Amino acid sequence: MRKDLTLDVSATRPPAGFADPGAGAAGLAAPGSRIVNAMSVDVEDYFQVSAFESHIPRAHWDTFDTRVERNVERLLEILEQHRTHATFFVLGWVAERHPQLVRRIVAGGHELASHGYSHRRASDQTPDEFRADITRARDALEQTCGRAAAGYRAPSFSIGAGNLWAFDILREAGHRYSSSVYPVRHDHYGMPDAPRFPYSPREGLIEIPISTTELFGHRLPVGGGGWFRLLPYEISRRAIARVNRIDRAATVFYLHPWEIDPAQPRVPGLAWKSRFRHYINLRQTEARLHRLLSDFRWDRVDRVFGIDAGP
Repeated sequence: MRKDLTLDVSATRPPAGFADPGAGAAGLAAPGSRIVNAMSVDVEDYFQVSAFESHIPRAHWDTFDTRVERNVERLLEILEQHRTHATFFVLGWVAERHPQLVRRIVAGGHELASHGYSHRRASDQTPDEFRADITRARDALEQTCGRAAAGYRAPSFSIGAGNLWAFDILREAGHRYSSSVYPVRHDHYGMPDAPRFPYSPREGLIEIPISTTELFGHRLPVGGGGWFRLLPYEISRRAIARVNRIDRAATVFYLHPWEIDPAQPRVPGLAWKSRFRHYINLRQTEARLHRLLSDFRWDRVDRVFGIDAGP
């Protein structure tokens, strides 16, 4: 029987054996080299975010005018403009309804990975429910583009200390890596004592956490999402540069297609915190993304960390 992951709070550097293009071990660059960071997109529509669950039942998703296709198309244009490839963690629900979009992602040289099927938090599911969800998602992606997804990202970074069994199921399902842990303290997610850099929670599976930096004894988020929209761009730029310079490590950054869509419909009845987090600075995200892609080097998660996609 496999042992549960024992978190090593001193693990501030990734283990050897994970290749970083033009560098040494994954996340550890040779002195003087310019590190390649990992760009990723969580492909879901605006009405599918976890904060809206109590307002928009999944049974009603098909009644909404989807905007995910046009927003992903715009992201593909931006990435092409900057000659950058990324990893797209796609919901199985989206793949079933927009198969041509998934094929365009793959045709553009980007990595296709899984975001689960129904955008349910892994922490809200039983092991059997989780297994069924990721299996359905993998089948949807593979049937759409003819290849299995090596990577998986849990909705809302919902693998934590209370559901480490999810790693076993991911490995059994054939995933090579997960990017489902955010090693920070947050009211909706986070495993603050988890390693900051890639580690192996189970034999044959790598966890690639969302990036953080350490300042005055505190871990601060670096990896995008709401923090990228909330804080001035210069803070994000300096934080990513700090990880590259101080830790000599690659950062893992993420965003959602709806974050470049300020015209998306407003969902009524939201609590003030959910409303603030979702809609803050949407008009600025695209311009900030252009700056980010210009200021740093980026590539797909699998290539940055040397993940073998397998047969």
